[in-house]
Amino acid sequence: MVYALAAAVCYGTASVLQAAAARDAEPGSGAGVDPVLLVHALRNRGYVLGLALDTLGFLLQVVALRSIPLYAVSAALAASLAVTAVVATRLLALRLSGAEWGAVVTVCAGLTMVGLASGAAGSGAGPAALRGCLIGAALVLLLAGVLANRLPERGRALLLGTGAGVGFGIVAVAVRLIDSFALPGLLADPALYAVVLGGVTGFLLLTSAYRYGPVTVATAGMVLAETLGPALVGLEWLGDRPRDGLQWLAFVGFGAAVTGALALARFGEPATGRRPPGGPGGLSRGRRG
Repeated sequence: MVYALAAAVCYGTASVLQAAAARDAEPGSGAGVDPVLLVHALRNRGYVLGLALDTLGFLLQVVALRSIPLYAVSAALAASLAVTAVVATRLLALRLSGAEWGAVVTVCAGLTMVGLASGAAGSGAGPAALRGCLIGAALVLLLAGVLANRLPERGRALLLGTGAGVGFGIVAVAVRLIDSFALPGLLADPALYAVVLGGVTGFLLLTSAYRYGPVTVATAGMVLAETLGPALVGLEWLGDRPRDGLQWLAFVGFGAAVTGALALARFGEPATGRRPPGGPGGLSRGRRG
C-alpha cells in the first residue's frame, strides 16, 4: 500500500504542473486524439517535470499492482486528487473550502479502511482472451477519441475523460497480467503492448480533455472508469479478495475514497470564487502515459 500511496503523491503533484501547462499550450488540431497539442505542451518545463513525476509514479504503481489487490491500488490512485488539492494550496496559493478539506479527510479515512482490509494480490491469471480484449479496448478508445470532436463541449469532455480512465484502467489490469518482466519473454507478452497502448491512449485523451472541455466533467468520468473497472476485474477474474471478515470494511473504504475524490473533482472551479490555474476550466490532475 505504501507504493500505491507514493504513486498517488507523484501523480497528484504532477497534475498541478500538467493541468496548467496543458491550458497554456498553443492549440492543436482540436481533435480528441491530438498529438499536436501534446507536442505543444511538451515545450513547457512544468509539463516535462510533471512527466518525470508521472514516470516515477508509474514505476511505484507497477510495484503496488504486483503486490496488493487492484481495488486497493485504484482507491489509492483516486486519492491523487486529494494530493493535487493540497499541493495546489502550497504551490499555487489556492485555498480549500471547508467542504474540500472534508473531502480530503474522507479520502484519507477511506484509504485507511482499504489498507486495513486488503489482503495480498490474487493469483488468478484471468480468461485466456483477456489480454487480447485489453488491446482491442485500447484501439476502440483511440477511435472514440478521433470521433469525439463531433460532440458538444460537455459531452466531449465526458467521453474523453471516461476514455482516459478506461485507458489507465487497461494499464493497471495489464500490469497484473504480465507473467515476467525478464527479457526476451516480456517482448512476446501481449499484456506489455496493452500497457503501452492503454497508457498512450489515456494520456492523449486526457490532454485533449484538459484543453477542449470542462475539466471537472472529464475528471469525474476518469475517476469512475479508472477505479471501478480494474477493481471489478480484479475481484471477478484475478482472485483479489479482502481479508476474511473485513469485506465490509474494504467496501466502505473504497466507496469513501472514490466519493471523496469525486467531490474534489470540482476543486479550482470558478464557481468557488477562486481563480483556477491555467485558464477557465479549473484544476484537475494530469496523468501518466
